[in-house]
Amino acid sequence: MATSEYQSGNKPEAGLSGEHTISESRFKAYWKENLTLMGILLAIWFSVSFGAGILFRDVLDQVSIGGAPLGFWFAQQGAIYVFVILIFVYSFMMHRIERKYDVDDDEG
Repeated sequence: MATSEYQSGNKPEAGLSGEHTISESRFKAYWKENLTLMGILLAIWFSVSFGAGILFRDVLDQVSIGGAPLGFWFAQQGAIYVFVILIFVYSFMMHRIERKYDVDDDEG
């Protein structure tokens, strides 16, 4: 359905392909959990990319990985690896949250 139909108060009927009925309280709980997860993952990403690569570089440079100082390694490689891992963690956790609130789009 078009967005304008939703704005005029016409809600889709239950059971249509890809649409779910969810109460307002469960909807708010779903979004609260979603935003909490995003906040946590963004804090981890910020800590690794900015913290390890810039703020704590002098401390981390005392250790080396493959001949490169650890602070440099985090700035160049580690933050990217952590970011990719966080994408998979987000996908896994959102799948669990969507199943919990019965808004999962996967069939089967």
